[in-house]
Amino acid sequence: MPKEVFGTELLPGTLVVDRYNAYNKAPSAIQYCYAHLLREVEDKEKEFGDNAEVKAFVEDDEFYRQAAMIESKIKDIVRSPATHLAIRRIQDIFCKNEGRLYHWASDRRVPAENNRAERDLRPTVIARKVSFGSQSDAGAKTREVMMTVLQTLKKRSADTTGALKNILDQLAKDIKTDPFNIIYSANTS
Repeated sequence: MPKEVFGTELLPGTLVVDRYNAYNKAPSAIQYCYAHLLREVEDKEKEFGDNAEVKAFVEDDEFYRQAAMIESKIKDIVRSPATHLAIRRIQDIFCKNEGRLYHWASDRRVPAENNRAERDLRPTVIARKVSFGSQSDAGAKTREVMMTVLQTLKKRSADTTGALKNILDQLAKDIKTDPFNIIYSANTS
């Protein structure tokens, strides 16, 4: 797939990837995505949070120290004198919206970007590409609905498969049941 998409000749620039093995065949420099690495670290913290070595590795104190330093550097840059109108426009955004730009520095749970939706869509996009997409509008709509349901269950339940089975069992008992109410009920397990 990478050869079909990127070709075989060395490409300029750097490809930022999520460590999916197929990207290693891309004819370009590769940068691993730090957001994906951070998510993996957070998963390890949840899984092994009582381990001293894991605790030390994911220690919040160092994060907040570094975040405060980065925030300070950003503020210094955007407050420095600039004559180019494009730079001043960006500086104005930072200066006028300071209260909306640095929540990530004081609360590690707040991401500095909004790529979560994009990351959530990625498996669906990859599946569509490798399976040659849907062959009809109805197929595309079915995939869209199913992926939305599965992503919702994944966020609402630790056991996605069990939650989906529960929904299907309830629908089997009474086909007139509104699936929306089952999916968004307080207990999907």
